[in-house]
Amino acid sequence: MSEPPLRAAIIPVTPLQQNCTLLWCTATMRAAVVDPGGDIERIEAAIARAGVTVEKILVTHGHIDHCGAAKPLAAKLGVPIEGPHEADRFWIARLDEDGRRWGVEGTPFEPDRWLTEGEQVSVGDLVLDVYETPGHTPGHVVFHHPPSKLAVVGDVLFRGSVGRTDFPLSDPQALIDSVVAKLWPMGDDTVFLPGHGEPGQLGIERQTNPFVADRVLARA
Repeated sequence: MSEPPLRAAIIPVTPLQQNCTLLWCTATMRAAVVDPGGDIERIEAAIARAGVTVEKILVTHGHIDHCGAAKPLAAKLGVPIEGPHEADRFWIARLDEDGRRWGVEGTPFEPDRWLTEGEQVSVGDLVLDVYETPGHTPGHVVFHHPPSKLAVVGDVLFRGSVGRTDFPLSDPQALIDSVVAKLWPMGDDTVFLPGHGEPGQLGIERQTNPFVADRVLARA
């Protein structure tokens, strides 16, 4: 059986148990760390276990548990940071302040590249599509690799739930619109890696999720 083009390992980090994801291209063994919220040593151990070379850090959104350690990890590995969308500059600027509140170290940063809808990011030979998915935060983005039927969705969608919308700059309707307009078209058989909890399948959430299932939204 041939090796799939993409492999992923989930690394829970911080007291908030955020799913940092190590994504790599099996052809080149080049990798990206997605959402390094903290626990750099744990992330480095996962990199060593996988035997990959990290070439960049990707960030879905600016919350502390997703990018608090992006700058120090990027400096340690000598790699650029890509993402999120610039609308999350508000959150990234207050990472140190939020870190004190949550007991997590947070370092503000300026990414090497802000991302926008329709752009792509590369990891080795892999090319991932970028979608803007506001709602949980205004600058949230997700990464989709169509050939692998895999999406890294941050805090937009979870198994049986959706991202919180009670933060400053959150927008409940925008979150629902992001799920319906950006995630559902990826296909029912697409696996999604959420920012917290277990991976899921879009088609199952579309049938059963109490917030965004088709039948729920039809009654709204």
